[in-house]
Amino acid sequence: MTDKLGVVIVAAGRGSRMRTQESKQYLLLDGKPILVHTLELFDRFEAVSDVVLVTGADDVERCQGYIEAYGLRKVKRVIPGGKERQDSVFQGLLALDGSVRWVMVHDGVRPFAAREHIAACLDKAIETEAAVLAVPVKDTIKIVDGEGLIQATPDRRSLWAIQTPQAFRFSLLREAHERAREEGFVGTDDAMLVERLGVRVAVVEADYYNIKITTPEDLPWAEWIIRHVRGERES
Repeated sequence: MTDKLGVVIVAAGRGSRMRTQESKQYLLLDGKPILVHTLELFDRFEAVSDVVLVTGADDVERCQGYIEAYGLRKVKRVIPGGKERQDSVFQGLLALDGSVRWVMVHDGVRPFAAREHIAACLDKAIETEAAVLAVPVKDTIKIVDGEGLIQATPDRRSLWAIQTPQAFRFSLLREAHERAREEGFVGTDDAMLVERLGVRVAVVEADYYNIKITTPEDLPWAEWIIRHVRGERES
C-alpha cells in the first residue's frame, strides 16, 4: 500500500474502574507499561507511517520519555486530549500529517491486536471506506429497563462486540467528527460517528485475545496472553 497510513492512539483516560492510583495505561505488564506494548504493536506494523499519541495533559512529558526510552520511531507527536474520548480522537486527527489518506484509531490499553487482524481491518477499509475489528458475542444479551426488568432478548447471532483498531478513509472520519461536533453529538466509538453520515461500516472478525485492559480482573488474563499467546504470534 502506497497511501499514507496514520494511527491515533487514545490514552487520555484516568481509568477509575481499575481502582488503582496509577492510570491503567501506565501499569506495568511484563516489565513495561501497557501503553508501551500498544505503541510497539503499531511501531512494528510496516504500513504505518505516523502515530499520534493522545494522552492526559499531565502525562505528555512522561510519554515523550517512553518514546525515547523504547525507541518508538513512528510516534511523531504526543498531545493532550480533550474532555471526552471523542474530543481526544479529533485532536489526534488534527495532529496527523496532512498527507495521511487512511487512519486507524486504537485504544491505548488494547495491546494484543493480532498483526493479521490489523492488516485485514486496513484492507477492508481500503475496500469499503470504513472497517472495525469485532468478535461475535458469546453470552445471551438482555435489554433491561430502569427497574431491572428484562424487556427483550436480541438474537445473539446478530450481536458483535466491537474492538479497535477501527480504520477509515481519513477524510471520511474527519468529516464525521466535524459533523458530530457541530451537532453536539457524542458517540460511543468512531464507527458510530461514521454511521451517522449514512456510511456502512464493515466488520472484520478478530479474536478474544484483543482485550481492553480496564478492570483488575483483566490483568491476570493479560499476563496469561503475554506468556502463552503473544510469543507464538511474533515467532
